[in-house]
Amino acid sequence: MNELISRIRRDGAISVAAYMDAVATAYYAQGDVFGARGDFITAPEISQTFGELIGLWCAVVWQNMGAPASFRLVECGPGRGTLMADLLRAAARVPGFAKAADIHLVERSLALRARQRDTLKTQNIAWHDDIATVPPGPVILVANEFLDALPIRQFEMTDSGWMERFVTVDETGTLRFTLKAGTPGAASGVEAGAVLETSPAITDFVSTLAARIASNGGAALLIDYGHEKTALGETLQAVKKHRPCGVFETPGEADLTAHVDFAAVAAAAAGLKVYGPVAQGTWLARLGIKLRGLQLSKGKPPAAVETIAAGVRRLTAADAMGALFKVIALAHPSLATPDGFQQDAAP
Repeated sequence: MNELISRIRRDGAISVAAYMDAVATAYYAQGDVFGARGDFITAPEISQTFGELIGLWCAVVWQNMGAPASFRLVECGPGRGTLMADLLRAAARVPGFAKAADIHLVERSLALRARQRDTLKTQNIAWHDDIATVPPGPVILVANEFLDALPIRQFEMTDSGWMERFVTVDETGTLRFTLKAGTPGAASGVEAGAVLETSPAITDFVSTLAARIASNGGAALLIDYGHEKTALGETLQAVKKHRPCGVFETPGEADLTAHVDFAAVAAAAAGLKVYGPVAQGTWLARLGIKLRGLQLSKGKPPAAVETIAAGVRRLTAADAMGALFKVIALAHPSLATPDGFQQDAAP
């Protein structure tokens, strides 16, 4: 925090996007921030069924691609490596998949890379700071709770029009918002005080990914919390020890994210077929999560059965993660509709 304050005092106010990027770099450099002892818990840590179903989804996509002898299996924001471990275990049931998979993890944190290396110690893995350095070739990419951590810009409507929010430091050394000239584009009928968030970082990521899939073949599965249509509203939030906190309260020590605009994701996927977004609970139900939960429960003691059922419910229930979290797939036009999206495919 002191470094950030010194930077702002030296160079002037920074954009919300620059603030998020600096905070995220410091935050994830700490290492393992996940789970009950960390700040938040993600779906793969709640139930192994999540990663297993994604693994089988990937295997079916690979088959629909013509089962290439080699393809890039990419995960962005792999956390502890739990999702990839569950994915590979389930997909190994499909002959040829494991041998063909060339595994690449997009992870900037050296501390988290070490944790992933330990979790996936039996696998041959390459790490990258971004997807641009993943070698050419057919690709199947998975990103769970990755987009929400990418930087956003915030614009506020004032009596004189749109202004962009920046982060500055007041005379007491406290971080706060300030406004500078800037506009997200034309908009009418917006009342003063309204906030609009955009994410050039998400747009750049998706457009780069789309160009890669369009030229090399493959598909991407993106899972995150957010809204289906672009809308006004402030969603920037911080979480520490599983509780909300102020976005300026403990920068670098709390998880800082924003809701994903899935309409913007779809718009950036030029040249690809877009499926969804579908509510996570609906998508997992279509893939058979309840049956998988019952299979895992066989022969287990009552306490274990209850834990498995609770995990499945948390992932799928509308009052838990089932409705807020959305699933969207981006696929090469030559591929069949991917599993879990058939009911939503355009005619």
